[in-house]
Amino acid sequence: MPPGTRKSATGTRRSVTGTRKVVAAGFLLPALVLLGALVVYPIGYSVYRSFFDQSGNGFAGLGNYVEIFTDDTILTAVKNNAVWVVVAPTVATALGLIFAVLTERVRWGTAFKLIVFMPMAISMLAAGIIFRLVYEQDPDRGVANAVWVGVHDVFSESAGYPKARPLDVHPLKAAGGGAFITEEPVRAGTQVKLPLVGVAPAKMPGDAKPATAPPTSGDQVTGTAWLDFTKGGGGTSNTIDAKELGLKGLKVEAVKDGRVVATATAAADGTFSLSKEADGAHLRLPESNFREPYNGVDWLGPSLVTPAIIGSYVWMWAGFAMVLIAAGLAGLPRELLEAARVDGANEWQVFRRVTVPLLAPVLAVVLVTLMINVLKIFDLVFIIAPGSVQDDANVLALQLYRSSFGTDAHLGVGSAISVLLLLLVIPVMFFNIRRIRKEARR
Repeated sequence: MPPGTRKSATGTRRSVTGTRKVVAAGFLLPALVLLGALVVYPIGYSVYRSFFDQSGNGFAGLGNYVEIFTDDTILTAVKNNAVWVVVAPTVATALGLIFAVLTERVRWGTAFKLIVFMPMAISMLAAGIIFRLVYEQDPDRGVANAVWVGVHDVFSESAGYPKARPLDVHPLKAAGGGAFITEEPVRAGTQVKLPLVGVAPAKMPGDAKPATAPPTSGDQVTGTAWLDFTKGGGGTSNTIDAKELGLKGLKVEAVKDGRVVATATAAADGTFSLSKEADGAHLRLPESNFREPYNGVDWLGPSLVTPAIIGSYVWMWAGFAMVLIAAGLAGLPRELLEAARVDGANEWQVFRRVTVPLLAPVLAVVLVTLMINVLKIFDLVFIIAPGSVQDDANVLALQLYRSSFGTDAHLGVGSAISVLLLLLVIPVMFFNIRRIRKEARR
């Protein structure tokens, strides 16, 4: 008699719980039918369909699998998937471990864990939309570039007037490379007017003041650089009007015989003064005044789009890793940690030689779970990556969608990609099952 069964008084075999096998099979049958219809049949049909051509009528053999590793677009998806599998789970697990350990002894640790875990409540679709906005190129819209440009401008001064230019009637002419220079040399004791246009009033510095004419000095060259435009209309060209603002921060160079002999920077009211060395020199407004301002990093460009999307994934899943690792950390035998400290180990040695080895089973669970999750990543890439760089950010799940649907669908290639994804998941699943059985035997 098979183990786990027994005979009733009537001779009918029953399980140890007293349930007839026929009854048990009846209860299991709906689940088995659903499992077969929703899992077994689709897998089997995908394997079968992967050996046929686009129409499904001609046998293609391994041709579809060969195309996976020869087509540039699909090959990029395979490479990106490898990057995802290696980088995303590792970074998310490492951050989760750091957060769990560092917040264990602080009073506000629970609140911090709650904040870090909150992104898990957001769907992939919503997270993708959020980070599509975060990575916007325009610093006025994208948070990432707003921060990046802010930090950059602290250490590197940005240009203030990228579209400024003189009018034809003004005493300035193009000097090449985007610079402008006075047509005639200037003399000490005279006032120089450097009027420009082409700057939107909204783009003027917030602390710019109405332009004024500086006092003359016998041994200095003085002048005013201002926006020769009166808001609302009116005003006289090449004349400082009451409502016209000074071009604060504009750099002015005195050039004589091809050399810069003096420099000055316009004040908030546009006034500037140059030393007596500027007498007889031409005044030049260097191109640094007019270059385009630093606009941040192209996060969604071809070279950074994959790391940027991985960053959004880590933002979502680091909280998941932290919670599981924190649960494992709470179950560690404290006497081992204290014994290590008593033996003279510092906190880093305790962490590296005691805490991490004891947490190895939990870390393996988190890492394997995230690896399986990453292999089927689709939503974030599809939403965050713009259409122009979607080929550069491509992954297998996204390529499966692109190959299987649309006007140019190739179900043979799509089925081959799905089989490849299955083959990639199976070793990870076997590793997880083997680890679970090993833990159960302890």
